[in-house]
Amino acid sequence: MSDPVTVTIEEGIVVVRVDDGRANALTHSVLEALDAALDRAEAEGLAVVMSGRDGRFCAGFDLTVMMAGARERRVLVEKGARVFLRMAEFGRPIVVACTGHALAAGAVWLTCVDWRIGADIDAKIGLNEVAIGMPLPIFAVEMARERLSKRHFLAATAHARIFSPRDAVDAGYLDEVAPPALLHAAAMAKATALGALKDPAFRLTKRLAVRATLRHIRDTLEEDMDRVG
Repeated sequence: MSDPVTVTIEEGIVVVRVDDGRANALTHSVLEALDAALDRAEAEGLAVVMSGRDGRFCAGFDLTVMMAGARERRVLVEKGARVFLRMAEFGRPIVVACTGHALAAGAVWLTCVDWRIGADIDAKIGLNEVAIGMPLPIFAVEMARERLSKRHFLAATAHARIFSPRDAVDAGYLDEVAPPALLHAAAMAKATALGALKDPAFRLTKRLAVRATLRHIRDTLEEDMDRVG
């Protein structure tokens, strides 16, 4: 099978596409490829657009690994948490074109980037862990607290409420929706606009805005991963 993550430079933007031909689960190789794409964007000083395959953005962590055992689960989730933390304080803008379903860690991903545009289709977005008997890790709860509407926070976390893309705008998972045919163009336009913001003003202000949340996540990460394992 071809690589599930492709990285190209288009119009001065690092474009990252995830397509494993299935549900776009976060495996070790996908997380490593996302981290490498951030390395490239950082080295070249470019904004980033991230997207999935048609109808599927990300279904969360790879269930085959999650069910393999405590150690395997912990290693994968911790790797994901560290990639998400990097996105949350990344020095260049990251825009997500949410191409469809975004569940569990896929929904966490949406809380860790600068701007989120969803395809206006019949799709499910949200943190469904509690509904399947899994407590949310601290990093997921705290990123949800950071980005989701206070009105929807409890329902989105403890109640495992799932949202349509349009309702996800009100909840705070998305910033806007667009027709599927226009999704990539809308994400590119937003990344171009955000990429024009002056540096280091953008980078320093973004990091200041999320500093308290990320400090708390890092301070509790060992405890968090012990519980996950």
